[in-house]
Amino acid sequence: MAFMEHKGFNGHHGKRVMTVEQFKLWLKTAFDTNGDGRMSKEELRHAVRLARGLFASWSCDTDFKFADANHNGFIDENEVRNLVHFADKHFNVKITH
Repeated sequence: MAFMEHKGFNGHHGKRVMTVEQFKLWLKTAFDTNGDGRMSKEELRHAVRLARGLFASWSCDTDFKFADANHNGFIDENEVRNLVHFADKHFNVKITH
């Protein structure tokens, strides 16, 4: 998350701000551990654990199911936008369009 710009308290409530493209790149480079271009539930759970701690990952199942619109068990390029609310909730990140 080093490339994210910290905006302070300027209407984003102290959240880090990034574009959808930066968010996609961050997910791919930091958490797509097998390099297949998709996020599995385990990869996303690992990301939440790193960002928020062990117990925070327990609540990500419902959000994952919402983001995985085609219910194939992965969040692909077309579904990353579904993670905008997830990022706000679990990563303290504000995604801008």
